[in-house]
Amino acid sequence: MSRPSSFSDRAMPLFEGPGGAPVLTPGIRLPSYIKDHRKRLRTRFMEGGAQAVPDYELLELVLFRALPRQDVKPLARELLDTFGDFNRVLSAPPARLQAIKGVGEAVVQEIKIVEAAAHRMARARVLQRQVISGWDALLDYCHTAMAHRETEQFRVLYLDRKNVLIADEEQARGTVDHVPVYPREVVKRALELNASAFILVHNHPSGDPTPSEADILMTRQIDTAAQALSLYLHDHLIIGASRELSFRAEGYLDGF
Repeated sequence: MSRPSSFSDRAMPLFEGPGGAPVLTPGIRLPSYIKDHRKRLRTRFMEGGAQAVPDYELLELVLFRALPRQDVKPLARELLDTFGDFNRVLSAPPARLQAIKGVGEAVVQEIKIVEAAAHRMARARVLQRQVISGWDALLDYCHTAMAHRETEQFRVLYLDRKNVLIADEEQARGTVDHVPVYPREVVKRALELNASAFILVHNHPSGDPTPSEADILMTRQIDTAAQALSLYLHDHLIIGASRELSFRAEGYLDGF
């Protein structure tokens, strides 16, 4: 493997990492072309923000800490090619990430830290806030947390008498097209939290938020159980890849 001309003869040779990316022997200083690239990229990001860098470079910034002695551009591009976009890389299951050559525990950890930070920031904008007046923020949070998952997840957002979000809880996880939901557990938890109302939320990994017959039946069962205990089902949101569907807006709840 030929060496870049900027690589000092005093340093030890590079060897090839994943995808042919140059990697340094531990203890050897970075060659200038990697060091300068990282410095330029960090500067551009700090001066221009996220809009100043494309997805693959933003992913490079995430990978810098996990792979401090490696050219991470090939790996960043491979991750994006495999999963489709930056959001799907962040939300990919650890096992699928580690199936990519060059992705080890350190890379998975950095990616999952960024994902957790994004979820926590979005959640902070809605928790203990009045839901109806902050509906757009609620939808943003649901998309951040669920839109790019590869399996179904079912969440319940519990509200107090003033429609303030007091709890956001995952009830179940499932497969790519099914998640088990138990109406009794949903309403039981509402009583435990002293909630007056709740919103159901689940995702469709297929990307299409159109409800299935099973979705409609499950919603009807939960609504019936809620009404028996004087609880109010505000809505059931299905989160797709780029849009969501509201049972209330589409008229599904009106007929229950």
